Amino acid sequence: MNNLELINQLVEWRHYLHQNPESAFQEENTAKFVAEKLIVMGYEVETGIGKTGVVASLKVGDGTGVIGLRADMDAINMTEKGEIPYASKNCGKMHACGHDGHTATLLGAAKLLSERKNFNGTVRLIFQPAEEPGKGAQAMIDDGFFEKFTVDEIYGLHNMPFLPEGTIHTRPLGILASEDNFVIKIKGKGSHASSPHVGIDPLVTAAQIIVSLQTIVSRNVNPLNQAVISCTELHTDGVHNAIPSNVEISGDTRSFSTEVQELIETRMRSISEGICQMNGAECEFEYTHEFAPTINWEKCVDVVVKVAKNVVGEDKVNTNCEPWMASEDFGNFLKYVPGCFLFLGSGKSTEVSKNIPLHNSQYDYNDDVLLTGAEFFAELIKVRLP
Repeated sequence: MNNLELINQLVEWRHYLHQNPESAFQEENTAKFVAEKLIVMGYEVETGIGKTGVVASLKVGDGTGVIGLRADMDAINMTEKGEIPYASKNCGKMHACGHDGHTATLLGAAKLLSERKNFNGTVRLIFQPAEEPGKGAQAMIDDGFFEKFTVDEIYGLHNMPFLPEGTIHTRPLGILASEDNFVIKIKGKGSHASSPHVGIDPLVTAAQIIVSLQTIVSRNVNPLNQAVISCTELHTDGVHNAIPSNVEISGDTRSFSTEVQELIETRMRSISEGICQMNGAECEFEYTHEFAPTINWEKCVDVVVKVAKNVVGEDKVNTNCEPWMASEDFGNFLKYVPGCFLFLGSGKSTEVSKNIPLHNSQYDYNDDVLLTGAEFFAELIKVRLP
């Protein structure tokens, strides 16, 4: 298959996936579509890993090395508003993060590897469910992924519309942040708005907590470390003329290390409980770890840089890009084996503001970078399994 034929095939696959999005752990049709294509290519395929995950393996020669390549398959529960001929047919679901492109890209790499067979060892293609809620990678791991499928190293990518088209960006160590969620429930004593002195105002208490939480990043976290604390929701049971009895604050935090995560959780709890006690209110503090940080292994970053330069040229490779405070559950795989995550630039316009961002109801993957991603993955296997 020549490049033009492969590009047309990738676009056809991508548009089909875009038209038929499935959200977390519901990717049954997507998994079936992927598995059918891989079987035709000659891969050994196992389905149902982590509920709807697919793992495909191809061994060439007598090499003992095993390299994993991962793509995520799930869509977002969002209504598509873009006007494209292959818009989502599933109401309230769309590929607003480009996982349709990631899946098509890895299928393209699978096609190149099965035709060229220019490596010596085993490639494992990992089509993961449920990345959006941060549960899919761990679900595959809990289902015995690493026991069933040996992997020496693992690699993954994400498209980035705010980076120039066809560029590749990575960095050593932290590239994507953790995500922790919190809920702070404050119980006061409701009263008439005209008589605050007979109640315990949980809304004023909440306001004090929200402002005080901002001091954690500015005064407790080392300025050389990145961290974000965002209060994103505030709910009360009050009305315009009644001071509420209950207030609930929720939000999330981002960081790149377990030490900072622990510091944030400890300080948030102390501040919330302390201010509530000071005001005579009761406090219930909940804190959950949703996404692990994605921490690249330095030796694998070197591999990605070498391969990227082979594919797109040295001038299109950023070897020490800025970390992104968003989260990706690929970090769970990196707790077990060495690996590296990278960004594939997909911005059509040189003016960043003109590129539709991820998680936007009009977002659409840039088909022009499908072959670039596929060639990158294929070249990586050639380099790592000589």
